[in-house]
This record gives sequence, C-alpha cells and structure tokens, in this order.
Amino acid sequence: MSAPEVHHLFHNPIADHSFSADRQTLAIARDTTVELYGRVGNSFKLKDELKGHDKTVTSIDIAPNSGRIVTCSQDRNALVWEPTPQGYKPTLVLLRINRAATFVRWSPNETKFAVGSGDRLIAICYFEEENDWWVSKHLKKPIRSTITTVAWHPNSVLLAAGSTDAHARVLSSFIKGVDARPEPTAWGERLPFNTICGEYLNNSAGWIHSVAFSPSGDALAFSAHDSSITVVYPSAPEQPPKAVVTINTQLLPFMSLIWNGEAEIIAAGYDCEAFRFKGGLNGWQLSGTIEAKSRPGLGDAREESALNMFKQMDLKGKVKDDTQLKTVHQNTVTMLRPYETSGDAVAKFSSSGVDGRLVIWNV
Repeated sequence: MSAPEVHHLFHNPIADHSFSADRQTLAIARDTTVELYGRVGNSFKLKDELKGHDKTVTSIDIAPNSGRIVTCSQDRNALVWEPTPQGYKPTLVLLRINRAATFVRWSPNETKFAVGSGDRLIAICYFEEENDWWVSKHLKKPIRSTITTVAWHPNSVLLAAGSTDAHARVLSSFIKGVDARPEPTAWGERLPFNTICGEYLNNSAGWIHSVAFSPSGDALAFSAHDSSITVVYPSAPEQPPKAVVTINTQLLPFMSLIWNGEAEIIAAGYDCEAFRFKGGLNGWQLSGTIEAKSRPGLGDAREESALNMFKQMDLKGKVKDDTQLKTVHQNTVTMLRPYETSGDAVAKFSSSGVDGRLVIWNV
C-alpha cells in the first residue's frame, strides 16, 4: 500500500473538513473562520478565508454539484456560502435555535441540509423561492439531548442522528413541495415529517459520536463512547430489525466512521489511527488497521553518540523522546470523509484531527 499523503496545515485543531467534487478545493473549520485551500501540486495553499461567524465553527460541508458551502457554529447560526465570480457570498439561515449548532450535512440531492444542535432538535433547512431565503423545520420528538452527528440516507428523506442521550435514531425529514415521495424502504413506506423509523440505544449509555448509512441505505452503523460500533439491519416498517450487531473493542472510542461498500467500515478516533471492520448480517469483527506501523525512519532509533545521550539525560531526564506517537496523526482523529470512490467502494479517504493534520489514505 502506498504511503498516505500528509498535510500539516497548522497547529490548531480541525473541527471538520470537506472537499469540493473535483478535489481541488479543501474547506477547513478553524476556530471562528472557514479556511479555503487550493490544491497546488502535491500540497494545499490557503487561498481564501470565510469570516461570517463570531464563535467557533463546529461543522462544514460542500455540496458536490452546486459548490455551495454550508457552515454552522456555536453562535447558533448557519450560513450558506454561494460561489460567485467575486468570491463566496454568505446567506444567513433562519435556524430558530437558542443553543449551539453542532453538526451540518447536505442531503444527497442538495435541496436540503440538516443542522444538529444543543437545543435538543435538528433543523431541516430548505430554500423558499418566493421569499428568497433558507428556512427550517424542526425535528424534535423524541430527542432529549444534544445532537452530536447526523447522516443522510441515499433517498434524501431519511436522516440518522446520534445524540448524547445514547440513542441513534432514524427520522423522516420529508417536506411537502420540496421532496418527491420516496420509494418504500425497509425503514418505512409512508414517511410524513418527524416519523420515527428506528430508535437504538447504546448498551452502556455512551454518547453517540458518529452515524452512517451503508451505500444502499439498508444498514445503519453508529459508534459510541464505550468504544463500540453497532450495525443495524432493518427488516420491515414497524417491525423489529433483522439483526443488531454490536462490536465491542478494547480500543479507545471512535469519533467518526465511514462505509466502504456494504461489508466494510472504517473508523477512527481517540487511538489516532483508522481501523477496519468487516462483516455482514451474521456478524462483524475488527480486521486490522489502515496504516502500517513500520514506516521508515519513524521507529528506527538513531545512533546516538555517548555525549548526545548524556546531554539528553541532563536536559530531559531521559534518553529517548517518547512523546512522538507511531501513528501519522499525533492526536485524536475527529473526522473521516470519503475522498475518492468507485461505485460503492471507497478508493481513498481523508482524515483530520486535533493535531491540525489532514491525511489522504489509500484503502
């Protein structure tokens, strides 16, 4: 496997990142600004800064077809940035929330986006042509705490959400006049707004960190703070699921996960590296890590002279500097994103973390 492409952008945490469809533009959530980087050869160079929020930007997403960027922040606002010849033009979204916005994602058909919040609700935002603004409808029941993550079903109507009440839920975000009536799925047939199509509790009552539908939309995976990943296979509307498979690990919790086809999940988090899980309806298991640890020069102890050795002992009280991790990321990985796909399979994915690094991996 070829070596990953590592970009150390800065020494601040990266809350979220997103690539444009042609992978030439990279948007990074950094403190209160959004930084746009352009691909120049093998590196990324800062080309623009979007300043519209006055508190920490918590999440960001670029719509692949229209190129619109949506951002949300602890200032309780979301902004849609329209690309124009003069640069990006921001439009404020009427979220109607009084707590921080925590997570945002465009729907696959790009007519709506979902904003999770600390206000115990999800704002489903869509564009109202006659008034020329973005408005929102709220998914409230039965959410009882902060939304930490959301993910869209391929049909752009069903939405999965994870929250700090240890539940992962599948809800309908059908909006009359915006959505076409979706095809029946294993999750449900009639799907009026705020229909609960599934509600799953983490065994240890741990916060849900990440949710994701499989490429077909027929399975849901979520990771929780008890270091587990759970995969749910629905059977039919209002019926118990075919299977709920929980993979308990001895690792640290996973902050983000993505599907690679229908039979593999890639997850990363507090262990600072990405892990593979393989399986299906009959069971899942941890199958290994993405990165090879024996990268040249990383684990090799340099030959130290006696003088240098005593110098280190005198300065630091130890001979070796053991603060360097053997992984590419030197701190928690906060977000995984598919970077290059072929059909349902992921050929490359990107990761960003608290160490300010963005890494592009070959699967």
